[in-house]
Amino acid sequence: MDDPISRAFDLGDTDTARAWRAWQPAAAGAKGKAHAFSLADFDPSAKPFSRGDKAQDKAAVEGLAAELDRLQDVFYADRRFKLLVILQGMDASGKDGTVRGVFGRMSPLGVRVTGWRAPTPAERAHDFLWRIHAQVPGAGETVVFNRSHYEDVLVPVVNGEITAAQHRQRLAHINDFERMLAGTGTVVLKFMLRIGREEQRQRLQERLDDPSKHWKFEAGDLTVRRQWDDYERAYEALLPATHTPWAPWTIVPADSKTHRNLMIATVLRDVLQRLDLHYPPGDPSLSDLRVA
Repeated sequence: MDDPISRAFDLGDTDTARAWRAWQPAAAGAKGKAHAFSLADFDPSAKPFSRGDKAQDKAAVEGLAAELDRLQDVFYADRRFKLLVILQGMDASGKDGTVRGVFGRMSPLGVRVTGWRAPTPAERAHDFLWRIHAQVPGAGETVVFNRSHYEDVLVPVVNGEITAAQHRQRLAHINDFERMLAGTGTVVLKFMLRIGREEQRQRLQERLDDPSKHWKFEAGDLTVRRQWDDYERAYEALLPATHTPWAPWTIVPADSKTHRNLMIATVLRDVLQRLDLHYPPGDPSLSDLRVA
């Protein structure tokens, strides 16, 4: 793909680019068969983007959040592109925290967050992407998906609700859908927040121990936790199958909340910078206008 979006994903041979590529899954082979891929190769406690220590990383996140606010302002005014950021991960992996830490400084005028739950009966009556398409960004808009259409190749796979053929079909439909979005000006960035099993246990227990966090806990969280290995295998199937030049995945080590935000903010900043964003030209007729 030789277009502004694909060029934005080509960060060259910088330190950021090398670190980014190291945390991407190998794409599926030419005939659709995925290369050998295991999430065990991606350490959830790693800190590949760290600046040295937690204090430095926190300061870097603050600086990046301010820079992203500036870039989002130009992005909104430019109106040539749309931005869709997808956050996937196991329970307690930090999707809400990422929204606050990375996108919290941006103007709500051009930023929207959509959280996805199980489809309603009306949504089930349509194809699985019907409800998703209605929420993708418009021109100049940034939309963050807290979970996404990838739930439809996770939950039903783990629970045995679709066949292997239906699974393959859904993966193909997702690739076609995201290619269409990219071809019509949408920058699609997908982040899989990779939390360790012990770290998840501690975070879920914190929710139980603190009454002010009980609202975050659902009994189903423990059921899904018991299916940890099944979900790992489901992710290992979908990640290489849907890692494409037009909608790349990044696996984000998420045991460290600060580093998680640092990594996502850095990738997002670098991609947006390469879009060559600019404000629309001024209106010459306004140059001599004075406000009384």
